[in-house]
Amino acid sequence: MAHHFARGLLVLTAFSVSGCAAFSPDSGMSAVSELTSQSINKDVAFVRTADGAGAVDERVRQLLSRTLSVETAVQIALLNNKGLQAAYNELALAETDLVEQSLPPNPVFSISRISGNGASEIERQVVGDILALATLPFRSDIARERFRQAQLRAALATLRLAADVRRAYCRAVAGNEMVALLTDAKATAESTAQLAVKLGETGSLNKLDQAREQVFYAETTADLATARQMAASARERLARLMGLWDGGLGFRLPNQLPPLPRRPQALPSIEADAVAHRIDLQIARLELNALAKSLNLTEATRFVTLLDLAGISRRTQDPEGAPFRERGFDVQFQIPIFDGGEVRVRQTAETYNLAFNRLTERAVNIRSEARDAYRVYRSAYDIASHYQREIIPLRKIITEEMQLRFSSMQVDIFALLTEARQRLASLRGAIDARQRFFLAQSDLQTAVNGGAALTPGGDNSTTIAAAAPAEAGH
Repeated sequence: MAHHFARGLLVLTAFSVSGCAAFSPDSGMSAVSELTSQSINKDVAFVRTADGAGAVDERVRQLLSRTLSVETAVQIALLNNKGLQAAYNELALAETDLVEQSLPPNPVFSISRISGNGASEIERQVVGDILALATLPFRSDIARERFRQAQLRAALATLRLAADVRRAYCRAVAGNEMVALLTDAKATAESTAQLAVKLGETGSLNKLDQAREQVFYAETTADLATARQMAASARERLARLMGLWDGGLGFRLPNQLPPLPRRPQALPSIEADAVAHRIDLQIARLELNALAKSLNLTEATRFVTLLDLAGISRRTQDPEGAPFRERGFDVQFQIPIFDGGEVRVRQTAETYNLAFNRLTERAVNIRSEARDAYRVYRSAYDIASHYQREIIPLRKIITEEMQLRFSSMQVDIFALLTEARQRLASLRGAIDARQRFFLAQSDLQTAVNGGAALTPGGDNSTTIAAAAPAEAGH
C-alpha cells in the first residue's frame, strides 16, 4: 500500500508541476512597457547585463549631447534612474514568488535504522502534504494576481518618475529664465543707484529718492541670489532624477520655457478617463480580486489546515527468526476542537471589506482629483495666456511710450525707471504663470494616468490575507 501511495504521490506531483508557472524571458517587463507607452510613449529598459548597461549608457550620452527638452529628460531618467531599476528588481522578485507559489510541495523521504542485541529495524517513509497539493491551483491563481499587481506597481513607479522629471525640468528652466531676467534688472538697478548717488552729491536728488533707488538695487540683488540658489537646486534635483553622477554639469537646458499651446486641452470625460486608466486604481481592483479568492480558499479549508499522508515500509531482522517486512501508512491532521477556522475566516472577510471600502474611497478621490486637476490646468492656462496676450504687450507699449517721452524730455529718468520696475514685476509674473501652467499640465496627466505619490488609503493600505492553508496557524 505504501508503494502504491508513493507512486500515486509522485504522479500527482508530476501533474501539478505540468501546470506550474515558469520564469518569463523579461521578468514581466513587457506588460510594464505596454502600460507606460500608452501614457507617456517612452522606452523603458530593465538593465540586467553588462551589454545592456553599455547600450543604455551609449544612448544616454547621445541624448545628453544636445540641449534637453522635457521629453528627452524624461527618456534619460527612464533609462538611467537606479531607483526605477530597483523597482524593476522588485518586479523580478515578485515573479520568483509567483513561480514558488505555483510549485507543489516537495515530498519528504526519510529512512531510519535501529539495531541492538543482534536485531535491526529499517524504516522508510515518504510523506506528502495532500492539502497543499489539493489547493495548489487556487494558491497559484492568487499568486498570479499578486504578480499582476507587481507589474502595475512597476508601471506606476515609471509614471511617477516621469511626472517628477517633468516638474523638475519645468522648475529648472523657469529658474534659468528668472535668473537671466533678474541679472539684467540688477545691472540696470546698479547703474541707477550709482546715478542716484552722484545726483545726491550735486543736490539734484533728495535723500528719500536716493534711498528708493538704492533699496531697489539691494532688493534686486537679494532676489537674484535667491533665484540662482533655487535654479541650482532645481537643476540638481533634475540631475538626481536622471541618475547623473556629475551633479548636473553634463547637460544643457534651454534659457526659457516653451510658449503656451495655441489652445488648452478639452477633456469632457476626464473623470471617466481617470477611473478607467489610473494604475493605482487597477492595483486596488486586483487586490480586491485576490482577497475574494483568498476568502473562498480560507472558507474551503477552515476545518482542515493540516493533512499529511505518509507511506511506511519497515524491514525487521531478528537473529532468532527469519527477517520480515511491514508496510502501512500514517495520516496526520488537525482536530478543530478549539479553533474551527472561524478566526481565519473572520480575519479574511474583514480584510476583504477593508479593501473594498478603500477601493471605493480611492475611486471617489480619483474622480475629484481629476476634476480639480483640470480646473487648475484651465485656470493656469487662462492666467498665463492673459499675461502673454494682454499684460506683456501693454507693458511693452507703455515702455515704448515712456522712452519717447523721455527722449522729448517730457518725463525724467526716474519716471522711466519707475516704469521699468513695474515692467520687471510683470515679466516675473509672466514667468511664474507659465511655470504654473506647465506644472498643472503635468499634474493633469498624473491625475488621469497615475504617478502621484501614494496617499493614505491607496493601493498599499491593505495586505492580502494568508492564502495558503499549509502556512496557516491552528
